[in-house]
Amino acid sequence: MPVQEPIHSLQNPMIKRLVRLRTRRERDAQGVWLVEGARELERAAQAGVRLLHLFTCTELLSEDAARVRPVLERQEHLDTTELSRPAFEKVSGRENPDGLLALVVPPSPALPVPGADTLVLLLLGLEKPGNLGALLRSADGAGVDAVLVIEDGLEDDEGRGTDLGNPGVIRASQGSLFSQPVLSLQEDQALGWLRQHGFALVACTPEASLPYWDAPLSGRVALCLGSEHGGLPERWRQQASVRVSIPMQGRADSLNVSVAGALVLYEALRQRTRSTLEHGTLNPEGRA
Repeated sequence: MPVQEPIHSLQNPMIKRLVRLRTRRERDAQGVWLVEGARELERAAQAGVRLLHLFTCTELLSEDAARVRPVLERQEHLDTTELSRPAFEKVSGRENPDGLLALVVPPSPALPVPGADTLVLLLLGLEKPGNLGALLRSADGAGVDAVLVIEDGLEDDEGRGTDLGNPGVIRASQGSLFSQPVLSLQEDQALGWLRQHGFALVACTPEASLPYWDAPLSGRVALCLGSEHGGLPERWRQQASVRVSIPMQGRADSLNVSVAGALVLYEALRQRTRSTLEHGTLNPEGRA
C-alpha cells in the first residue's frame, strides 16, 4: 500500500485533477469515478469495485470513516494520500465531509441470467441525479435483480447521456449503485433483451386506470418509469403488457418519481413474498 506525501497546497496538481473529476467529461477521459463517503466506499469495496487511490483527512474523519478506513486500506495496489483540511474541503462535494474519498474503477456489471421471478427496474429520461440515486436505493431495498437506465434522449449539461458516475447519483443512492447490477443501455438493446427473455413490461403512467396494487407483479417483470416532466415515452407505453397508476386523492396530480417508484417496487416485493396461489403471474401478453 504505497503512501504518498501529505498534500497541503490547493494548487497541487493532484488537487486540481480531483476537482476536474466533478465533471463527466473529465471522468470519461480518465476512466475513473470519484467516490466520497464512508458508506459509499464501504459498499463499493464490498461489491468488489477496485479502488485506485484513497484520499483521507484525519482531522475530518467521522466515527464511521475511522472504522472503514483500515478496511479500505487493506485493498491491494491501493495508493493512499493524506490531505489537509482545506485541500480535502476543496475537493469534496459535501457540506460536511467525513474525511474519505477515492478514485475507483467504474463497475461494469453484466445483464443477469433471468430466473422465473426476476424483477427489473427500467428508468427512462430521469433528469435529476438525486431522483436516480434515490430509486437505486429503493431498488436495492426491494431486491430487484437489475436496474436498466436508458441512455437515449437523456443528455447532461455536456450533451451526453446518463451519467451513473455523477457524485449526486452515488450520494443519493448511499452506495446502492454498487450493490446491485446497474446498467446504462440503449433503448433497443434493453427492449430486445427484455423481449428475448419473456419479461412482462409494466408501464407506470398517470393516465392508466388500473391501480398499481391490482396488477400482478410476480414472475419476470420489468417496472418501467419515466421522468416527472415527460413521463414514460409512448414507445414504452405501447410495448407494455399493462399500464398502472398511483391513485391521487388530493389536489396534487403527481408524486416525485422516486416516491412513485418506491411504492410500486415495494408492492412487487409484497406480492412476491406471498403465496402464488393468491397472486397470479403476469405473462408478456398481460394475462394473469
